[in-house]
Order: sequence, then structure tokens, then C-alpha cells
Amino acid sequence: MPDAMVPGAKTKFLETSAPLTESVGELTAEQWAAESACSGWSRADVVLHLIDTQREFFAGHGMRLGPPPETGDPAAAWRTHRQDVADLLSDPDVAGHRFEGWSGETTVGRTLNDFYGFDMLVHGWDALAGTGADRVFSDAEMDDLETAIAGFGDQLYAEGICRGPLAAREDADRQTRILARLGRRG
Repeated sequence: MPDAMVPGAKTKFLETSAPLTESVGELTAEQWAAESACSGWSRADVVLHLIDTQREFFAGHGMRLGPPPETGDPAAAWRTHRQDVADLLSDPDVAGHRFEGWSGETTVGRTLNDFYGFDMLVHGWDALAGTGADRVFSDAEMDDLETAIAGFGDQLYAEGICRGPLAAREDADRQTRILARLGRRG
């Protein structure tokens, strides 16, 4: 049964992933190979991480996205993956699929919007920082990020998620303050 609390999971996924999708096509091969804002990861690694973790999430719920995209061109791989997810979310039963998550009962749609949406925003920034296609978050995206940060609490700084928060200048803009809370320099 579809989850009435996550109307338009496909629409939300497409909206959240749009800025990354629009920007990754502008990166050169050299930029893809360069280190991202995630220490030790190239920009390509970051985008392929997004693809892999989302595919693993769906597979863990018995949902198939089709064959993995070719990874030689990270921008093309991302566009293929994004379309595969959108196609899967065309079935409202997919978004409404209920399961027991780390914080209680939830749905695929809610988790995709809340956790994986957060992941796409943050890692989209990581992949593009310093390329000239740098991400500037909208007010709505910053609202989503602040809500997610508050919801994650100290779990946000667990191994493999985010580095500890950094100090931000008192006069820093909202995006810079958010990035600092995520252990990033904006």
C-alpha cells in the first residue's frame, strides 16, 4: 500500500537529484579523477558511491533496478541510475513498501527522501566543490539539510558518515554554517 505520508516520492527524488544531474555533465575527465571534498575519494568515487548505496538499498528490499550502469563515464552512469530509480518509483507500491529502519517503522519512499536525499545533496556538493560548477543550496535544500542534521543527532558523526563539525565564522552564510556542521569547509 502506498505511503500517504510520502506523496510523490518519485517527484521528490527527481527534484533532489536534479542539481547533481545537471552539473555532472560539465565535469572534465581530469575533474572526475581529482580528489573530491571527501578525503581519499575522487569526484567519480563520490558519484559511484551514491549509485552503489542506492542500488544496495533497493536490492535489500527485493527491488531490482536492472543491470548496473557502466561506470567509465560517471555522468552517464548517474543519469542512467537516476532514470532507473525514477522508473522503479513509478510503481506507488515501491515507495509505500514498509520496513523496520534504524529509527523504527518507515517506508522505502520516506527513507529515499530523508536519508538518500540528504546523501545526494551533501555528496553532490562534495563532487562539485572547486570545479566551477559548485553547488549553492536552495533555501528548501538547506531546510532539508538542517532537519536531517537535527534528526541524525550524534549518529551523524559515526564512523563512515560525517567528520565532526568544524567551527564556522560568526558572519558565515547559512550554507557555510551547514557545511561546517557536516565537517566540510564551504
